[in-house]
Amino acid sequence: MKTGVILLAAGSSSRLGRPKQLINYQGKTLIQNAIEAAQYSAADDLVVVLGSNSELIQTGIESKEVPVLVHTLWEEGMSSSMQCGLRYLLETCQVEQVILMLCDQPYVSQELLDQLINLKKASGKGIVACSYAGTVGVPALFDQTYFPELVALKGTEGAKKVILNHQKDTFLVDFPLGAIDLDTEKDVQKFTGYR
Repeated sequence: MKTGVILLAAGSSSRLGRPKQLINYQGKTLIQNAIEAAQYSAADDLVVVLGSNSELIQTGIESKEVPVLVHTLWEEGMSSSMQCGLRYLLETCQVEQVILMLCDQPYVSQELLDQLINLKKASGKGIVACSYAGTVGVPALFDQTYFPELVALKGTEGAKKVILNHQKDTFLVDFPLGAIDLDTEKDVQKFTGYR
């Protein structure tokens, strides 16, 4: 199965007050770390979707060969940014399954992305999602059966809606560190204290 990764990095980081994509982690920006996790994984293709502060955020991307889309309608919500990336992958790469990931989950690794791909094959399920903090979410892998539903999402609806609608066809991966995202300055300070 041809796998594409959609790295969603279009948000404005309004609660943080500065682009979280450019937070430094292990000597690189969060967005560059996320790109490398995807590049080194077993996935075939990657697209990065930017929106707010796109020119500034591109300065934090060292990987120049990665396709970067600037989604002008990013304010419509995460679903429209995801759909922008999905349409690109379908048109250019003919992917059969996609992994959705965010750049503000710093502990998403190449190993985790490979685990999603391997468990998809082993489980025979159409969705493999991560489980943390009493919920389910991204990174998550969806096979092409679910592309129409992903395309039908509106506004702030995220991929979680599709996962919850199809729990019998979902394999869950325990990923407690997925609960760590960086929405506020306090989150960032707490996170940098972990290292």
